[in-house]
Amino acid sequence: MLHEPTIAASASEQRVAQERTFRTHDGTEIFYRYWPAVGRPAKGAVLLFHRGHEHGGRMAHLVDELDMPDHAFYAWDARGNGRSAGERGYAPSFAALVRDIDCFVREIGRDGFGQREIALIAQSFGAVLAAAWVHDYAPQIRAVVLASPAFSVKLYLPFAKQGIALWQKIKGRFFVNSYVKAKFLTHDPERIVSFEADPLITRPIASNILVELYDHAARIVADARAITVPTQLLISGSDWVVRHGPQHEFFVNLASPAKERHVLPDFFHDTLGERERRKALDLIKP
Repeated sequence: MLHEPTIAASASEQRVAQERTFRTHDGTEIFYRYWPAVGRPAKGAVLLFHRGHEHGGRMAHLVDELDMPDHAFYAWDARGNGRSAGERGYAPSFAALVRDIDCFVREIGRDGFGQREIALIAQSFGAVLAAAWVHDYAPQIRAVVLASPAFSVKLYLPFAKQGIALWQKIKGRFFVNSYVKAKFLTHDPERIVSFEADPLITRPIASNILVELYDHAARIVADARAITVPTQLLISGSDWVVRHGPQHEFFVNLASPAKERHVLPDFFHDTLGERERRKALDLIKP
């Protein structure tokens, strides 16, 4: 979808991230990692957006595994996650998070990248944010890859969504902890161990974000015809975390003349961190 494959880099040639921060629209400090292109000038930039509860470091393996040395890579920690500022698991609104993406794109523009040189790779909650940004801001970017977008989260409790919304009206904002175990995210034993041991994983998520996630996801799925950016959708066939139906509906509604949908059988939710993720990565760079 993004680039022709090249010869894989050896372990000694693995790229090293620079650590940076920027101030987003409301002054919150956002931390991100930057991997400059190996060659000069860079042919483009790839922005990585992590799933909920995680951080950009959980996407860092893609920089070498995608093997695109002539592209710069960027991976943020969304506000309230990882090493970015903000109350853990909280944002003032879903729209504020989407606007953060717009500020992030403007930030990397300082490195000389125009929108047409930028591609997004996003997973789960991050994929919904990316889709919302593409929908709401109509950027002229190269492409967007959405892996297991969390358009509809399986909460496994009857009327859980309605209950969260009602309780928030009664008591105000509160936090919901994620109890999803790593073994239900991926078959990769190393990813399982690293997830369980990662001190930067943020288990709680604010109730307002959960409620707004459902509302914005439904809006984006229904109005996906407004999205004309080249889009690749990767669906995990054995996803325990999110539902497939809205993902397929989103794809059908997409107006982009260049769109792809791939279902990866037996994949759990962490599509780009699965044991057999090479199958997904080969689709991203055919």
